[in-house]
Amino acid sequence: MAGQITPFGTRPDGASVHAITLRSDTLRATVLTQGAVLQSLYLAGIEHSLTLGFRDLAPYLGGGAYFGCVIAPVANRIGGAMAQIAGQTHRFEANENANTLHSASASSHAALWTLADHSASHATLTLRQPDGAGGFPGTKDITATYRLSDDTLHLEITATTDAPTLMNIAHHGYWNMDGTPTWAGHTMCIKADHILPTTVQNLPTGAVETLTNHPHDFRQTKTISPGERPPLDHNFCLATQRRALTPALTLTGVSGTRLELATTEPGLQIFDAAPINTGTARTLHAHPYGPHCGLAIEPQSWPDAPNHPHFPAITLTPNQTYRQHTTFRFSAP
Repeated sequence: MAGQITPFGTRPDGASVHAITLRSDTLRATVLTQGAVLQSLYLAGIEHSLTLGFRDLAPYLGGGAYFGCVIAPVANRIGGAMAQIAGQTHRFEANENANTLHSASASSHAALWTLADHSASHATLTLRQPDGAGGFPGTKDITATYRLSDDTLHLEITATTDAPTLMNIAHHGYWNMDGTPTWAGHTMCIKADHILPTTVQNLPTGAVETLTNHPHDFRQTKTISPGERPPLDHNFCLATQRRALTPALTLTGVSGTRLELATTEPGLQIFDAAPINTGTARTLHAHPYGPHCGLAIEPQSWPDAPNHPHFPAITLTPNQTYRQHTTFRFSAP
């Protein structure tokens, strides 16, 4: 049995966007061909979606704040919009000050993906990114598979290239376990001992700081509420290289609804959504969410890696296949 496919809207170029509804015994998810977006995820017995999404296409086309999409080839920031790849300097499109954020206009979040395969519980989407788009070399073929299994959402991503390039893919979902206007009162635990401090432009300084006595130390479960800590848009260092699927984060709402995330990725970017809907560049189109609406939880490698040789490398060559696997396991109170 295949998943239900319904029209979701029409892009300015006339192309149709579709929504694919997937089901397991305890989960129901909707995935869009626009941006490979996870538009909603429902757990049996819970009336609200645990991930934040839009009911129509327009906010996704406006860029919004990257709600629910897959970002490729390079998530997060590249300082100075330039990097060395295979001994050559490459310049990228700058879209946040003089830096590149989420691959700028070349990002897969803005693209229409192809539905390559689907069933009642999975959908596989594919995308080809042309050589030179956004300044990134190589023709890049990317595959993202969403799959439901009982109480767990699996996201498996692969990528190949025909020339040396950069590859650091991330899913950019915003999560709120309570269906409330903000994540106030949630508890969070992150299995990381270090964090990357940032500049005023949210670029890594190059230092790797211990979380001992740090305001963002979540090695033990802590309650989080807006305004209690400094703004959070940081990479938590889970490892120094990609590894086997490993537990990384637990997020629990006041309601007791819980998300347990495991990933192969060496980093986990957490963004507190403080600027959402406040007129910053993060919000390019009107949508119903406000500050601190959800926590963006982004498994990925460390940001700005090409400009920090001691960070895990994100170069992908033609003889390699990029592979990422992240699981989201949900439980009700």
